Amino acid sequence: MIRYVSCVCLLLFALSPSGVLTQTVLQVRDPGIVAMLEEISPDSIDRNIRTLVQFHTRHSLSTTSDPRRGIGAAARWIKSEFERYARASNGRMKVEFDTFLVEPDGRRIPRPVKMKNVLAILRGTDSADDRIILVSGHYDSRASNPLDSTGFAPGANDDASGTAVVMELARVMSKRSFPATIIFAAVAGEEQGLYGSRHLARRAQQEGWHLIAMITNDIVGNTVSSGTGLKDNLHVRVFSEGVPAAESEAQKRLRERIGGENDSPARQLARYIKEVGERYVDQMTVVMIYRRDRFLRGGDHTPFSRLGFTAVRITEMNENYHHQHQDVREEQGIQYGDLPEFVDVDYAAQVARINLATLANLALAPGQPLDVGIVVQRLTNDTTLRWSPPKQGKPHGYYVLMRETTSPVWQHKRFVQDTTVTLPYSKDNYFFAVQSVDAEGHESLPVFPVPIRR
Repeated sequence: MIRYVSCVCLLLFALSPSGVLTQTVLQVRDPGIVAMLEEISPDSIDRNIRTLVQFHTRHSLSTTSDPRRGIGAAARWIKSEFERYARASNGRMKVEFDTFLVEPDGRRIPRPVKMKNVLAILRGTDSADDRIILVSGHYDSRASNPLDSTGFAPGANDDASGTAVVMELARVMSKRSFPATIIFAAVAGEEQGLYGSRHLARRAQQEGWHLIAMITNDIVGNTVSSGTGLKDNLHVRVFSEGVPAAESEAQKRLRERIGGENDSPARQLARYIKEVGERYVDQMTVVMIYRRDRFLRGGDHTPFSRLGFTAVRITEMNENYHHQHQDVREEQGIQYGDLPEFVDVDYAAQVARINLATLANLALAPGQPLDVGIVVQRLTNDTTLRWSPPKQGKPHGYYVLMRETTSPVWQHKRFVQDTTVTLPYSKDNYFFAVQSVDAEGHESLPVFPVPIRR
């Protein structure tokens, strides 16, 4: 493992003569994470996508008793694959069906139906570390009619691609150990109303999970957009909410007072995915979209956001609507339907690598610093930040992050080993955050400070 030396791990920032912030950037890659990235296989992702397509339909109302067709057969196959991966985990990975009943809703659920999420839970090795990170894709599919439970609904990209990415992450990461717990989830019922993720989010809330991050991968394998014909295999989007869906009145007043519209926990997770993903995955740019989701669409991160969890959506840069929610057919020379030949598995593998780098770096990092505050006791042109050590892990130190108020990303990092720092920059002119870092360079999620008077 590469270890930090205090004199070289400092990421410097200063004002240039023109008044623009400049920096010296030092990026350290963990060779263990690099080795895992090299194990991600486009061929494995392709096999999983094509196997899921072979179930003919994975509609939430389709048969559960047929051994080769329908959502029941698909769920059993996913579980069997997770169990195969778990054999390499030395007992750390447990696989389960997360079963729940959905009552008729007058829209897309005409009768009571039993649904199953499939979970592979890679337990953390530190008994004192209760952090959980969840990554998901939805394995159900649909054709043009959302109630058509028997027609061919291959769902290769929406969302066999996301499910295959999650399965590939489980295959590779099951062989390794992490202090924190990682849950790999194939969820059901997304196309009928996010039912699988609704249930899982409620379970996380009711069972008191210390869920620090939730990432859903939905539609992550297409590179050619419909309408424009643009091809883009170098960018991927991360959608994140600005104003938290579960924001209280007190939190709203604080956000308005300090101008924190772009510093929600979800935005910090999106920035983290961008920084870490681009650090480890060459020639891929993570594009942050300042929306919870796309127009007229929804995703499995939303139920988690609504219950106050930190959740984001990863999806391809340009979608092709000829291959989403369409009956398989050809009209006027255009092939419709979500078929596997329209999935770019090399691109999906790159998306998987961005996920893996993020999950591994976060699961290996210490917990977030606690009680992070920015001192507002008196008028000054400098900034003092104070915080407490995290409950999980042993930080080697902390990064103090800084950016101009108009910048979407953290521009600069300063390494410190104390839990207080005063910087010669005005708190009125910049945004700040603090994250824990261990001796190998694994960073926690950043914590945006709240005003304190001490």
